[in-house]
Amino acid sequence: MTTGFVLPLGASLWRLSKSEAETVSRVCLSGGMRARLPLLAGAGAGFLAVAVLVSGCTGAASGASTPAATFAVQASVDASDSGSFAAGTPTAELTDPAWLDRVAAATGIPRRALQGYAGAALAIAEEQPGCHLGWNTLAGIGWVESHHGTIFGGSILDSGVTSAPIIGVALDGNGFQEIPDSDKGAVDGDTEWDRAVGPMQIVPTTWAAWATEANGDGVPDIHNIDDASLSAAEYLCYSGGDLGTESGWRTAIAAYNESPSYLTEVLDYADRYASDAAA
Repeated sequence: MTTGFVLPLGASLWRLSKSEAETVSRVCLSGGMRARLPLLAGAGAGFLAVAVLVSGCTGAASGASTPAATFAVQASVDASDSGSFAAGTPTAELTDPAWLDRVAAATGIPRRALQGYAGAALAIAEEQPGCHLGWNTLAGIGWVESHHGTIFGGSILDSGVTSAPIIGVALDGNGFQEIPDSDKGAVDGDTEWDRAVGPMQIVPTTWAAWATEANGDGVPDIHNIDDASLSAAEYLCYSGGDLGTESGWRTAIAAYNESPSYLTEVLDYADRYASDAAA
């Protein structure tokens, strides 16, 4: 039995390993699966509406004549003077503290979650400057996947780890994709079926291929927002190439979850966060 939070799959991450990404069709979750799904938890089962699906792309606030956004443009972030990721600075130390304070207040994103997203965006910009992945895109994904680690009353601790594990439903083919256990329960606590795990909801096979250490302790932790965000960033850049283009951004998000409703919701929040941060 798993412990901690159990996240309905419609808000869960679906990704493939590097080799699978070239050969296997990506998972498609039909629109609307994020509402009224059974909540499987140690205390029993219930129903919870996890996310509200938006109906279309988000336009700019200036009026009806403004074209609707079709992808999330990379939002700016202020770097700290703590050094570079390449030189060994943990991603949590890459972002200017004053910027974090201001943007967390403006967007409503918990500061520690924002620290993970922004640090990952700065680190990936060092490693892959042609990717153009914005912290706002990671934040949009983080909201859809786990409400920035706060789903079901949780939080992200100062260490970057969620206050309790966030574990998805068993991928047993019963209304969801069927993915037999691949990790002997080491990542998700389930020895029969795989489950998506952590604040960015990563399945064990994907974690095995893309796990990236971000916080300097030498051990990638799927429950840590820094490690999970940088791992997600690596995968998004691999999948979409240049996320500064419409095709690259949309391809990357579809690789994360192919549902059109998912892409629309991530876009809505990514644009909203960028706009609020710039105000």
